[in-house]
Amino acid sequence: MNERIAAPWIPTWIPATGHSLRLAGIHFDAVRVRGAAGERVASELISATYFAAGPVVQEFVGERSMYFLLPPQTASAFRWPSGVRALTRGDSTLAYVGVPALAGMTWPLGWRSEPSERVPFVAGELLWDVVTQVVGRVGARR
Repeated sequence: MNERIAAPWIPTWIPATGHSLRLAGIHFDAVRVRGAAGERVASELISATYFAAGPVVQEFVGERSMYFLLPPQTASAFRWPSGVRALTRGDSTLAYVGVPALAGMTWPLGWRSEPSERVPFVAGELLWDVVTQVVGRVGARR
């Protein structure tokens, strides 16, 4: 059965199989948190939302980063702590984010928290609150 027919809410930027690179700032913005800090931010965020955090992509190799996907053109509205990077488009920069399929073989990427029809993106303010608690305070949100 075709998953896109069974669940028509699945965004078109999620590949049907494997994984694909997507340009940040078009379909979503991403906030990257590396290593153990990313793991902790993801756990805290998922717990705070009763397992409905929105899309969080994790890497299984290298820096083992977490990518928290926000609505497009919203990540730069926050001042992120050192070591946390907002990936969006603008200021003559481009950033690509790997996005896994919802099912099947997607290594070296996977979903720590999947998007849903009700929660298609991570809430930026909540993510900022959790990141600043885990990684450190940086001052005002904007």
